[in-house]
Amino acid sequence: MAFGASRRILSYQFQGCFLARRGRGRYPYRLLYSPSPSSSLSYLFSTLDEPSNLFDGGVLGNGIQNQSTIDERFIIGELSDLLLANPYGSVPNTLKEKHTVKQMPIRAVDGFLRPEEKLRGVFLQKLNGKTAIEHALDSADVNLSLDVINEVLNTGSLGSEAMITFFYWAIKQPTIAEDTSSYNVILKALGRRRFFDSMMDVLHNMTRKGVNANIETVSIVVDSLVKAHQVSKALQLFRNLKEFGLKCDTETLNVILKCMCQRSHVGAASSFFNLIRKNVPFNAMTYNIILSGWSRHGRLSEVERVLNAMEGDGFSPDCLTYTYLLECLGRANRIDDAVKIFDKMNEKGCTPDVGAYNAMISNFICIGDLDECMTYYKRMLSNKCEPDMKTYSTLIIGFLKAKKVADALEMFDEMVVRVIPTTGAITSFIELCCSYGPPHAAMLIYKKARKVGCRISKNAYKLLMMRLSLFGKFGTLLNIWNEMQESGYDPDVETYEHAIDCLWKTGQLENAVLVMEECLRQGFFPSRQICRKFAKTLACQWMALLKSYSAVDC
Repeated sequence: MAFGASRRILSYQFQGCFLARRGRGRYPYRLLYSPSPSSSLSYLFSTLDEPSNLFDGGVLGNGIQNQSTIDERFIIGELSDLLLANPYGSVPNTLKEKHTVKQMPIRAVDGFLRPEEKLRGVFLQKLNGKTAIEHALDSADVNLSLDVINEVLNTGSLGSEAMITFFYWAIKQPTIAEDTSSYNVILKALGRRRFFDSMMDVLHNMTRKGVNANIETVSIVVDSLVKAHQVSKALQLFRNLKEFGLKCDTETLNVILKCMCQRSHVGAASSFFNLIRKNVPFNAMTYNIILSGWSRHGRLSEVERVLNAMEGDGFSPDCLTYTYLLECLGRANRIDDAVKIFDKMNEKGCTPDVGAYNAMISNFICIGDLDECMTYYKRMLSNKCEPDMKTYSTLIIGFLKAKKVADALEMFDEMVVRVIPTTGAITSFIELCCSYGPPHAAMLIYKKARKVGCRISKNAYKLLMMRLSLFGKFGTLLNIWNEMQESGYDPDVETYEHAIDCLWKTGQLENAVLVMEECLRQGFFPSRQICRKFAKTLACQWMALLKSYSAVDC
């Protein structure tokens, strides 16, 4: 169902309870809301059938429901089901119904859990001893794969000891090979959680067992250390690579320098680059990595220095070198110099590639010259240089930021013909479209992306629902909700809030209450803003209701 499949107590049941209490006075009162199968959203929020026996009494001849004989046991039973509580506590069951109560089928809790959740649940039991833990893991009876191992290690909050215990159990299973790929999974997970001592222990144990590390292993360990600003440990690891069966050569040096430059430690990378020059031979990629680090920070003087050293060592600049130089000139606000260098690339025997064109397009977008961006885009097509994902993303984001939505949609149409957009790109487009104006453009991008087979992120779905809620488009919001669930995403508190807010804005308060009840039953608690709106609106309606009763009494 669209908004869940849990049992609910409909709004008219609560109204019936209230009116029954009023009905014990001098006058009976009519129900304000009569249950009807055609009530809005009554079947969207629950699988509970429309109750035909809410009241023990029948319908009077004048159409007034007999309010004075409400079956209180029914109300207590429904509340106990909802709250998962014993309706009678320790008091003798004097109100217990004589007829047989329908029992829900009991299902194993594990039936609702994914394999990684079952395995993580073993560690929540706080079992004593490795043998007991391994026995419980065996009893989980899951189809183990590297993807499942990755999910167990990288989600939740397992400690380093639990992670290592699980991993060593996993590699004993017949479906998991004890090879470098398996060890890379645990090393990356430990590094992400900054369990560096455990990470190094696993790395040494891996070597002792005869499993050789590879370049990916070095990249994982070094990147984890550099990300945590432990650059000295990363450099020490490079010097000790022989302990892990690797050489301190150009390939491993490039991995170290790349990790440092990507994590904004280009100064340390440059110092190590100069220090290691006499011990390890360089290649063109080594220089390009250092160039990329300085280019990212717009340090043109450093880029020129490294470029001169590169040419002095006999390496000719390639397209990647020129790309970094063009990017640096753009960040240094020297666009004219970038244009001159780009135009001379052919003369120097280096035909501009997609990276060089992307650098020029980005430079002109930074100064807001979208016409020149399109000039270089058309020039790229005329020179038979195929645009890539970055080309289209840069152009579309530039158009959207300039609020040229029509141009952005036209470029998106060209994009889906040539390349399949990534999930991240679609999310960024939708986010910009939802930052201003109606949701029409965002919906167009969403529909076209789904049509070509793109996977839409949950964040993109929530952005769409937020914008649709703002404009009161509940019908479209409901369709997006259904498509989100079809894509495998479960609703969360934000999605419920958007639905509730949309219904409230369009005056569908009764349906908004139903969604609010469903939200609470799912264990979500809406924000104070949503609750404040409800409290204010319901208080106004309550006062109006009391005034109407007072008028009838008079």
